[in-house]
Amino acid sequence: MEQVERDSMEFDVVIVGAGPSGLAAACRLMQQANEAEQELTVCVVEKGSEVGAHILSGAVFEPRALAELFPDWEERGAPLTTPATRDEVYLLKDAEKAQKLPNALVPKSMHNTGGDMPRYVISAGNLCRWLAEQAEGLGVEIFPGFAAQEAIVEEGVVKGILIGDMGVGADGEPKDSYMPGMELRAKYTLFAEGARGHIGKRLIADYDLAEGRDPQHYGIGLKELWDIPAEKHEPGLVVHGSGWPLDSKTHGGWFLYHGDNQQVMVGLIMDLSYQNPWLSPFDEFQRMKHHPVLAKHLEGGKRVAYGARAIVKGGLNCLPKMTFPGGLLIGCDAGTLNFAKIKGLHTAMKSGLVAGEAVFEAIAAGDEGGQELTAFTEKWEASWAWAELKESASFGPAIHKYGTIGGGAYNFANQLLGGKLPNVHDTTPDHAALKPAAEFEKIDYPKPDGKLSFDKLSSVFLSNTNHEEDQPCHLKLADPELPIRDNLPEYAEPASRYCPAGVYEVVEDDDGKPRFQINFQNCVHCKTCDIKDPAQNITWVAPEGGGGPNYPNM
Repeated sequence: MEQVERDSMEFDVVIVGAGPSGLAAACRLMQQANEAEQELTVCVVEKGSEVGAHILSGAVFEPRALAELFPDWEERGAPLTTPATRDEVYLLKDAEKAQKLPNALVPKSMHNTGGDMPRYVISAGNLCRWLAEQAEGLGVEIFPGFAAQEAIVEEGVVKGILIGDMGVGADGEPKDSYMPGMELRAKYTLFAEGARGHIGKRLIADYDLAEGRDPQHYGIGLKELWDIPAEKHEPGLVVHGSGWPLDSKTHGGWFLYHGDNQQVMVGLIMDLSYQNPWLSPFDEFQRMKHHPVLAKHLEGGKRVAYGARAIVKGGLNCLPKMTFPGGLLIGCDAGTLNFAKIKGLHTAMKSGLVAGEAVFEAIAAGDEGGQELTAFTEKWEASWAWAELKESASFGPAIHKYGTIGGGAYNFANQLLGGKLPNVHDTTPDHAALKPAAEFEKIDYPKPDGKLSFDKLSSVFLSNTNHEEDQPCHLKLADPELPIRDNLPEYAEPASRYCPAGVYEVVEDDDGKPRFQINFQNCVHCKTCDIKDPAQNITWVAPEGGGGPNYPNM
């Protein structure tokens, strides 16, 4: 396509992503500007069709950062209506048996009741919708349905972002509806794209932000929302567990939360460091729900929503440098989730608050932008969120190194000793952990029963995923021949199993030869393929704005 003239808009600050960190940063920036009676222009761009459309989280929420941002959040009507009332933790032994862990043996980081700060069972998407209302009330401009495609970098300095073109056909040529993407230029640009953000990934590489850090680690989180009968509903019940159906070399855990409106959130988080290429996280999740410990909550209910998302869980050992000339990486774009708590919303929001304060301080002092904000690093490393990550730095690596039981014992002892045990590292990238298919038996997953377990296509339907079909595929293969040439004989082409949405298939052509097919319309933007492909041959980039899932209450 020929070079096109692009319109340009100027702001003081551009924020990529209307998630918890991006919206917290936007609100904090405008609070300070309004208090100082200083004019400030802040713009948030969001690739989802609306704020919250692409937000997926458990979620049990710790409102520490929210209370710092809006001390009067209750009066403002924040959607925190269901306090956590009771914790249960189970180790599933097999398809029928389970052991309930006594509270004394559960690491303190996983306790959600008691203490001086109530936790809440919430919809993270609805929290973001509410935060967006607060941001707009403060004067922030929010543009949903616009996908940031790349950073504008001039002489080594990030100057803003380029919005992706709209109305480009699958052949790469403009359609009648073609509209070139705009340049949004800023003194400072904050990247808050969530786990494995595609621009953040490039910035980390281009600016060597991960130098001296362990490789980042991820899980895939699969979640469903269920309407259940009133007599089964216990608002505020928080249930966690691990063990079956995952084997001893496959780490992960599940959650089941009773929220409001007679709804239950159930999900599986599976580490993407797994070795067996025959594993399907989606199918493990489906059969897991048949265990009596989970089934008793769901039977008689109706599944109303489904989604999946990669979770960045490496912690402090993997946290990249978050500053570069002209901008910051915040929230899960950097990797601020505290996996020891299975919580990331509060730390993501805190990184946004710190970013908002550091950026405003610079601009208020007359900074014209483009600097590297070392003040952010000082403020961040002095924050309670960084202290939390430091305390739990070994949590994930210990589980990877010693297994679920051994790692759990290490973490329990380390928390008792106040973090005095030696720091544990995991230096094997998740994609490199996969072993050849010949070393494992093929897994024959049970057929879904349509009551507790379901197939991928009916699940994707419930995610309300939609993409304009006549557009370039947003899942880019560096070598289009590699999946059939290398991955199929070596790993039985695992993409068809690690993808939770049926995007990738190996199909036979008319001549009987295998062909790698990409059904990009099904993509729920989880980024698992970008992380787990053993050859790192797949790159996820943002499709046309507004495409992807439309999650309600997730």
